Amino acid sequence: MKKGIKHKIPSIDFDFRQLEIFCKVLELKSFSKAAGAVFLAQASVSERIATLENMVGTRLLDRMGRQVVPTAAGKLLYKHATLLLEMKKTACNDMHDFLGIERGEIHIGGSTIPGEYIFPRVLENFHEKHPFVSVTLTIADTGEIEKRVIDGELELGVIGSKSSDTSLKSRELWKDELVLAVPGGHKWADKEEVSFEKLSEEPFILRETGSGTLKIIEKYLQAAGVKEINFLNIAARFGSSTAVKEGIKSGLGISILSLRALETELKAGIVKALKVKNLVMSRKFYLIRDKRRNVSPLCRAMLDFLISTSDK
Repeated sequence: MKKGIKHKIPSIDFDFRQLEIFCKVLELKSFSKAAGAVFLAQASVSERIATLENMVGTRLLDRMGRQVVPTAAGKLLYKHATLLLEMKKTACNDMHDFLGIERGEIHIGGSTIPGEYIFPRVLENFHEKHPFVSVTLTIADTGEIEKRVIDGELELGVIGSKSSDTSLKSRELWKDELVLAVPGGHKWADKEEVSFEKLSEEPFILRETGSGTLKIIEKYLQAAGVKEINFLNIAARFGSSTAVKEGIKSGLGISILSLRALETELKAGIVKALKVKNLVMSRKFYLIRDKRRNVSPLCRAMLDFLISTSDK
């Protein structure tokens, strides 16, 4: 009697590191970006994904032009991988809490004003309280910081406008005032305020699209009845408040900037701050985190510290 042939079912296995790399490639939709996020060469990332696909026994990712997208099997594995990685993170955090360990590295982000002018001062106090915690600060515009928090690259962020993304939890943190900044030798330098209509008479320097400062300027212009930002005589658009300040000092134009960003220049008399008549410009900075993700002990320590520094 002929015996039936038994087919060996391949054993599916993977480790946490492979899953971490796989998830990062999917979240960033790029092998090269994922390589930077997981601190590996791109070739190594590609090799690890290929090994994972061999172990699973099917293709998990497809390249669609410049983007990487999951196959049906990739979507299934990603769903379970995110749960497994979150469980691992929770276990590690619970062990750290149990052992009372407070050392390591935390990645946070700040839009330009908080990142360049507020964080450097407040983080000095954080370091005094938590000397074994290393803080990596990323500075970018509001939109980019939001994206990186959602992608999991940053645990916390502070941005210059309230986020509308439902996956983010926002909390008011610091207050700010916006003023009209002109060079020290400008014809308006001796004035305390100028009328709104006069703003269009001078070359104006704006921040780039995605900037929280730009969003606030647009909001106040709309409140004053101006529908288009092109009402202003736009001389240039710069990617940081520091660049805008340099443009003002060189005589390129005037601008509306955070009072916090102008402290040094105002004390030196290089730049003068004016008010726009009948237009009180203020805003708040918001602390954001992804509410879908587990809060690590280091993240909790930073959260509590930042909340303690908030403007009441």
